[in-house]
Amino acid sequence: MKNQSFIGAKQKASLIDLNIPSNFSGKLIVFIHGYMGFKDWGCWYLVEDYFTELGFGFCKYNVSHNGCSTEDSLNFVDLEAFAENNYTKECEDFQAVLSFIGEQNKPFPEIYVIGHSRGGGIALLQSKDEIIKKVATWATISDIGSRFPNGEALTEWKEKGYYSRLNGRTNQKMRHNYSQYIDFLVNRNNLDIRQAATENTKPLLLIHGDADTSVDIREGKELAEWSGKELHIIEGAAHTFGSSHPWGKEALPDELRLVCQLTAKFFLERN
Repeated sequence: MKNQSFIGAKQKASLIDLNIPSNFSGKLIVFIHGYMGFKDWGCWYLVEDYFTELGFGFCKYNVSHNGCSTEDSLNFVDLEAFAENNYTKECEDFQAVLSFIGEQNKPFPEIYVIGHSRGGGIALLQSKDEIIKKVATWATISDIGSRFPNGEALTEWKEKGYYSRLNGRTNQKMRHNYSQYIDFLVNRNNLDIRQAATENTKPLLLIHGDADTSVDIREGKELAEWSGKELHIIEGAAHTFGSSHPWGKEALPDELRLVCQLTAKFFLERN
């Protein structure tokens, strides 16, 4: 099941893939992409193949306001939606995905979550849901508030109503409306990753590369400290563990394969 439509935050349609292999073990992984990402970025499809070959079901989806559309899941063609995206909407998207999964005519006794970067933050914030049995975070953020402009830049953002950030891959100016910050201020108690990590009672795997320049390894160490879990450090790995977009090779990069191996072992453990 690929490129099916589901209704996400603010009733906005987005696309979802649900791959159930013939050797399905009953364990379903939900994968959450990160900032300026999408479900078909780079070699996420090879990550999907890795886990389905082991008998895991695999679900990946586009957050509803990531800038892609139901007609084009590979490009940022809806920059208005991107400008209005926020963390609350991404939490709502995740709940919509769980509802989509529940509507399928198939039991999923164990649901696990992998979140990359910003997606890992969403995974932690949503980990209290009783349907989630285990969580794995890859190169994950530890805080939301620090990702917004501050000082004079924050004042300018408020006065202008938006700021733009250049997407280095597509060369697009990606607008961020000030409404994103208002949503954070209104919902900050529900968007506290530190609290989510501290109060987490689910089995949790933390993985970070020590050469990550997008999300510093300090944030991974903070999550480890707050959760009381070990941080698995991938030496020499950057933010996407050796992968890039587009990905023209048939195999996973070595760093990402190691990340998948660690994650599969964690998901297969009985705890």
